[in-house]
Amino acid sequence: MLSGFQNIARVPELKRRILMTGLLLVVYRIGIHIPTPGINNIALKSVFDSQAGTLFGLIDMFSGGALARFSIFTLGIMPYISASIILQLLTVVIPQLEKLSKEGELGRRKITQYTRYGTIVLSIIQGMGIAVGLESVTSGGAGSVVYIPGWSFRLMTVLTLTSGTAFLMWLGEQITERGIGNGISLIIFAGIVARFPSGLVRTVTLVRTGEMNIFSALFLLALMIAVIGVIIFFERAHRRIPVQYARRIVGRRVYGGQSTHLPLKVNTAGVIPPIFASSILLFPATIANFITHPVTKTISDALTPGRFAYESLYVAFIIFFCYFYTAVTFNPVDVAENMKKYGGFVPGIRPGKKTAEYIDKILTRITLGGALYVAVICVLPSILIARFNVPFYFGGTGLLIVVGVAMDTIQQIESHLITRHYEGFLKKGQMKGRRG
Repeated sequence: MLSGFQNIARVPELKRRILMTGLLLVVYRIGIHIPTPGINNIALKSVFDSQAGTLFGLIDMFSGGALARFSIFTLGIMPYISASIILQLLTVVIPQLEKLSKEGELGRRKITQYTRYGTIVLSIIQGMGIAVGLESVTSGGAGSVVYIPGWSFRLMTVLTLTSGTAFLMWLGEQITERGIGNGISLIIFAGIVARFPSGLVRTVTLVRTGEMNIFSALFLLALMIAVIGVIIFFERAHRRIPVQYARRIVGRRVYGGQSTHLPLKVNTAGVIPPIFASSILLFPATIANFITHPVTKTISDALTPGRFAYESLYVAFIIFFCYFYTAVTFNPVDVAENMKKYGGFVPGIRPGKKTAEYIDKILTRITLGGALYVAVICVLPSILIARFNVPFYFGGTGLLIVVGVAMDTIQQIESHLITRHYEGFLKKGQMKGRRG
């Protein structure tokens, strides 16, 4: 693996792409510390310390701490992700969008354009909602969070936050085009990873002061390595369905006749299910902070992370959304029809409807395993905090994103090296990301 990293410096284009990616990510991290005008940061910090178990805490994780500082990147890249998911779901419902998605590069560009428009619209709505909500928030000793409430503050906040999200969207596209890896994913990756050092420092401090046993710290380290290994294994795991293509003679040429396979990923839905599940379960706790009522308080207390009710519903929602999102993004009927169109068939299975039923049966089984894997990883932080007094969240959606993005980025770097006749990071075989 060390020789693989040494070979990076021998490929000028790859070295330039990595440096460009690093430079653009530094720009992103600098923007995290630029505050939005009109905000009392001292009052905001004291208020935000009590929001760790709400939807604001989840948004702050994906924004890399920008929400707690209320910087120009407060909304982060979440509006873009939301717009992408909405368009992906609408593609299944609206025939025009479904037709557009099958028109190749031209259709992809059109959908990307619609995604950008949707991102701006969502940013304006979210920015206005946050601005109006902050005007009524006060801190005990620090006073109001907003210095001068009113339409001037609202319009300035909407303009600032929308511009910040649009800049991040452009930054992500530049990383994808001129750098290495997926730009949007790397921005989320950088925001989550930026929190790891502080958690490590807190753990070392606990060991030094004697609040955490050294053996507990070593066990925690071993557990971290094991969990990362499990995530890598499951993100690369897929079920191969053998596919045989019949020979076709067109003129003097013979097409087909080869054997291949159809890879079905164990975790087809990725990190979308835990994001959806977290958003739904944390919504009551967020509402309870603005509406003082016994009912909302009771629901909020029951759905606090770490409680049995919350964790049980969290697992149930993850399993549900794994099946739901897999059904939306993967259509066995279309796959079977495309195989039949090009003369492909699964040995022992009739082409067409029977093949679709066979693929759907296998996909249903492996999705259950993938859903249980995602659920275990996502409830891991609550177990570690309750049992081992871990001072930071290890596991969950953040870790799934970090490991997955790291795998995809390393896979792209290795592809550049192998294309230019250099050895990759692995001596035997080739590094495969989540798309493998």
